[in-house]
Amino acid sequence: MGETLAQLGENELLHRLARFAPAGQLDDDTAQVHTNEGELLINTDVMVEGIHFSEDTTTPKDVGWRCVTANLSDLAASGVDQILGITVGLVVPPETPWDWVEKVYLGIEAALKQFGGTLLGGDCSRGDQRLLAITALGTLGPVRLHRSQAQPGDSLVVSGPHGLSRLGLALLRSDPLIEAALLPDKLKQKAIEAHQHPQPCLKALHALQTCKPAELPWRAGGTDSSDGLLAAVQGLCRSSGCRAILDPKGLPKDPDWPIGQHWDSWCLNGGEDFELILSLPPKWATAWLQVLPSSQVIGVMEQGPPRVEWAHGKGEVSNFSSFKHFQ
Repeated sequence: MGETLAQLGENELLHRLARFAPAGQLDDDTAQVHTNEGELLINTDVMVEGIHFSEDTTTPKDVGWRCVTANLSDLAASGVDQILGITVGLVVPPETPWDWVEKVYLGIEAALKQFGGTLLGGDCSRGDQRLLAITALGTLGPVRLHRSQAQPGDSLVVSGPHGLSRLGLALLRSDPLIEAALLPDKLKQKAIEAHQHPQPCLKALHALQTCKPAELPWRAGGTDSSDGLLAAVQGLCRSSGCRAILDPKGLPKDPDWPIGQHWDSWCLNGGEDFELILSLPPKWATAWLQVLPSSQVIGVMEQGPPRVEWAHGKGEVSNFSSFKHFQ
């Protein structure tokens, strides 16, 4: 028996698949296509029951909402200007109630009404497991955010706190790792809302586009943190060939976030936060912090091997607890 995907992992799988596409095409979550009308951004995400959602934690309407916002977050992290629409590939077992499907599409409709775009089409098929494959399309704005655009000397900045969605999932599952009764009610409410009803980072993108100092070029490294904060920074490092230095005292946490190594790990590796992670010239980063109160600096980009390290020589940042596809 040959190598399995569990042995390869997602990054190695993507590295091997990249030979079937133009150079650099798979280095980002979205594809950029040149048309006579301008630049088009295209993104596809697959949401699988039991992996990305479950009846225990997510209503059918929230499933539809989350599927759309996850895709729109990727478009925002690439610099989208206008969201054109989505297509939906729906796979469900034959015994699936129509009521479940209808509520999923009501969630899709609600997200599109709020953030823009229309349902353009798609496909339906029977299968053993419920899943939705969504492709989102939008036009490119003035700056193409890309993981490969980070440079040494940049400030590493984020648009908001991390770990809330992971905490929300734990609360919905009554996870024994946390003592829910000891957490502030405000934090618990925000965490559950972040997991069930996430928001794409479109406002943060708009703030970035409007605050750029006039003398600076439109150059910014960027991605979103749907796979976790640390995974996002690692992606910037791999694609740009830079080293990231994180400030351990500067992790982007909610003001009510508890103290402790376990909570720091959820902040770094929780996933599904859908915040912008940017590598910006320091002057642009400062301007962004002034117009977006939720944003903060978490570190710097430097020359060096493409990895993420703690400041003050405290070693490489571990992602041992992060979610890994195929494992």
